Amino acid sequence: MRGDRVSVDALTARAVTAGAAVLTAIAGLGVRAFANGDVAKYAGDALYTVLICALVAVIAPRARPVTKAGTALAFSWAVELLQLTGVPAELSRHSAVARLVLGSTFNAPDLFWYAVGASAAWAAFAGAAAVAPATSPVRPRSWPDSCEACPSGHS
Repeated sequence: MRGDRVSVDALTARAVTAGAAVLTAIAGLGVRAFANGDVAKYAGDALYTVLICALVAVIAPRARPVTKAGTALAFSWAVELLQLTGVPAELSRHSAVARLVLGSTFNAPDLFWYAVGASAAWAAFAGAAAVAPATSPVRPRSWPDSCEACPSGHS
């Protein structure tokens, strides 16, 4: 019975995180559509990394917040540095999706704004992890399999 409860909670966590990813994508597209200049560009950069972090969390929900944020930051930086090759620019000429995912032109300040997004995502996941044990029946991996040490007190 306990295994069913944990799997339902894991699915719920993934669904909530997937919903957050969708909302982040909408926010990123909205910022680009309704704001101008540097605000739109750099907010979009930060939200890009938040989105990647949310997708990492959907794939690996038990990963630590720092791992989720670090993975998202590394991916974002790798995509930005890939732009130095010209490959994303060529792909962007042929595909709107490639333009949204890969960009086209290297811009060094983007690297900073990706770090801002990763920091915000880390803070959100760390905050959620801090309150989860008090509200979630999901047992952390660090607890032994026997219920004597489990704080829920059940046998």
